[in-house]
Amino acid sequence: MAALPIVTILALVWLYVETQSTEKIANHAWYTFWYAVPTLPMFLVCPWLLPRIGCLPTLAALVVIALIC
Repeated sequence: MAALPIVTILALVWLYVETQSTEKIANHAWYTFWYAVPTLPMFLVCPWLLPRIGCLPTLAALVVIALIC
């Protein structure tokens, strides 16, 4: 989760340096937001599932939760 803002800012700067249109830069920020929203429930469930079912089953469950959201 910490990497998402850093990578996004780097991508936005890169788009700006490559003289992309402001519309393209804004679209990238918009779609990054909508990509992050479905992953938030996944991070809420992770601490609860991890001690109960173990690491690999928890990771599989988190992928399913993100896909459903």
